[in-house]
Amino acid sequence: MTLTMGAIRFAQYLTEVHDAQERQQQLTREYAFNPGNIITDERFFDSAAMDASDVQTFLNEQGASCNGSSCLKNYTVDTQNKAADDLCKAYTGASKQSAATIIDSVAKACGISQRTLLTLLQKEQHLVTATAPSDWQYKSAMGLSCPDDADCDPAYAGFFNQVYGAASRFKYYQAHQDRYSYHEQQLNTIQYSPTKSCGSSKVFIENRATALLYIYTPYQPNAAALRAGTGEGNACSSYGNRNFSIIYANWFGNPRE
Repeated sequence: MTLTMGAIRFAQYLTEVHDAQERQQQLTREYAFNPGNIITDERFFDSAAMDASDVQTFLNEQGASCNGSSCLKNYTVDTQNKAADDLCKAYTGASKQSAATIIDSVAKACGISQRTLLTLLQKEQHLVTATAPSDWQYKSAMGLSCPDDADCDPAYAGFFNQVYGAASRFKYYQAHQDRYSYHEQQLNTIQYSPTKSCGSSKVFIENRATALLYIYTPYQPNAAALRAGTGEGNACSSYGNRNFSIIYANWFGNPRE
């Protein structure tokens, strides 16, 4: 009897996986967004994708309409040394490091792609294309420990702390994934927004990078958000992971290839 019940549950699970994958393939065809594969591991972790010069050129191009020292392409800040640990290699700080140098150096220290970090900067605070970025945009550049309704944790406030902290945080998630609710090669129940009554659906997360993005931003776009493209959906819509996919695709090509 026990074996029979186990076989039934396993068959039900396989059916749920199949249904989730069918839904995800349909969403990919309709909206170029797959909630189970937002970005491949290869693209997410490719810290050799760019160097500091490439990043600077990219910032110059994307920030062409911005003038002045507050522009990300011109931004410099003093950074501090970070000792190597089990998450990232050592980081050598310096006086007046450029944003491009910080992005590239953090990428190489922590093994997160420069392209991933640039996409997150745009997704969270629109810093890459901002024409008159504010102090708050730099203070909360990656949205790390900076809740919408409160001030940033001082330990993570500021551009360098945000970029290094976010990259290190992703590596922490990767090293301690058993402590979190999202896992690759499994069905995961993912809400559409922080409001639980807005509902959820089961998503078969295909890879680790996608699981880490959900730990960082634990919501998937609903149908209204996907239909809206880059616009607004409805009261139950969330946009973080949708926007990550759109921004990355516009700048660097299909994140799933």
